[in-house]
Amino acid sequence: MSLIMWILLIGIVCQRLVELIIARSNERWMKERGGIEKGAKHYKWFIYLHSLFFISIIVESIAREGFNQPLNYFLFTIFIATQITRVWCIHTLGRFWNTKIIVLPGVSLIKKGPYKYVKHPNYIIVALELFLIPLLFGAYLTAFVFPILHMLLLRIRIPREEKALTKATS
Repeated sequence: MSLIMWILLIGIVCQRLVELIIARSNERWMKERGGIEKGAKHYKWFIYLHSLFFISIIVESIAREGFNQPLNYFLFTIFIATQITRVWCIHTLGRFWNTKIIVLPGVSLIKKGPYKYVKHPNYIIVALELFLIPLLFGAYLTAFVFPILHMLLLRIRIPREEKALTKATS
C-alpha cells in the first residue's frame, strides 16, 4: 500500500474531526446566546453517510488496490481548491459555521465571501468532495453512490435550513 495515499486519507479524516470540534464549539457559543437547533432528526443521517463514506473508500480501495495507485495530481489539485474554498466558507461564517442547522434569532444572514455568490457553497463543496476523494483512491462505486445519497439528504436539509433561516432573520 502506498504510504502517501494512507497519509492523504488519514489527513482528510483528521480534518473532518477538527471541523466537528469547531462545529461543536460554535454550537455551544450560539446556544449560549439563544441559538435554536432545527432539523435535528435528519442530522444523524449525515453522520451515517459520512462515516460510511470513509469506510466505503477504504473497503473499495483495498479491493481495487487503489491505495497502490500513484497520486493523480490533476484530481488532487481540484481537491486542494475545494479545501481552500471550504476554509473560506468556514472563515466567512466564523462562529455561525456549523454542521447542524442552528439559528440565532435576529441575526442577519451573512452575504459576503462565497455566500455573496452562492446561497449554500459548502454543500457544493461537499458534493464535489464526495466525488473527488473516492476517485483519488480508485473507489469508483463510492464516487458514484455517495454524491447521490448526499443530494437526497440535501433535499430534506436545505428546505428545513431555508425555513429556519427565514424565520430567524425576519
